[in-house]
Amino acid sequence: MRYLVAMIFAATFAAVTTVFLATPVASWVVDKMKFDSPDQVADLHSALFMGVNLLAMLIGWTIGWALGRSLSATPDDD
Repeated sequence: MRYLVAMIFAATFAAVTTVFLATPVASWVVDKMKFDSPDQVADLHSALFMGVNLLAMLIGWTIGWALGRSLSATPDDD
């Protein structure tokens, strides 16, 4: 049960972050920097987008893992 709750929270956090947070954060960081090539802009934007989504997924997994422990019938058997 704990894994299921963690996976649901991770997917939810990643989906919400993808829709509402990742693009504005990546664009804001890229706008603050100067580049020599448009390829550098695209590479950094993609890396930041994926990094923000990965961080959100890890945060969601951690919260789900903690909440899943309280829902588990035998928390010591996890």
